[in-house]
Amino acid sequence: MVDSKKLLILVGSPRRAGNSATLAAAVQRGAEAAKIEVSLRFIDDSTSSFLRDCRQCRLPNGECAIEDNYRALFFDDFLPADGVVFCSPVYWYGLSAQTKVFFDRTFCYYSASYPDSAQVMAQMTRKRIGLVLASEETYPGASLGIVHQIQEYCRYTHSEFVGVVRGIGNSRSEVVQDPRDPSMAAEQLGREIFNRRYSDFRIDTERSGQVWPQDNG
Repeated sequence: MVDSKKLLILVGSPRRAGNSATLAAAVQRGAEAAKIEVSLRFIDDSTSSFLRDCRQCRLPNGECAIEDNYRALFFDDFLPADGVVFCSPVYWYGLSAQTKVFFDRTFCYYSASYPDSAQVMAQMTRKRIGLVLASEETYPGASLGIVHQIQEYCRYTHSEFVGVVRGIGNSRSEVVQDPRDPSMAAEQLGREIFNRRYSDFRIDTERSGQVWPQDNG
């Protein structure tokens, strides 16, 4: 049981009862069952604009000039979180625009022109990251570009990419009919986000010859 960690679930779908939201709710159930402090947010409740040219747009005090609630989402929810699960539909074999704009807008605060960028960067790193995707296409390649993008984001921020769940569905909440039961997998991701085994070895990594702890009893 992990009760001292904070998990943020970010939903990048415009549909409040769609397949991405359905799977996000499953992640939340799993996290709550594990007594994890969890928050679920729809990204488009907090964003109204894409990233602009910070050199032209930034306010004199260094703050972003875009008048929406992105700053609160980023500073109050994302930065304090120990883990984040991104839930997105697959649009044109990529993330939704809502999800992508969340990543893009972080630049305003970690770029050197932001007064507290060093502190922001420190809080952006070393999180546990999960990915939940919903698509109508079953073929494996449909989501590979997204998985690679999140993988590279995690490597860039020294974060741990601990799991991917993909559900198939098109009409509203149809994902619950997916025979692979992605809802159960999403619940499991929520429960295990902070204790799931993670390994990403390099050639010079010091490690034992075993992956799983041995029961010596």
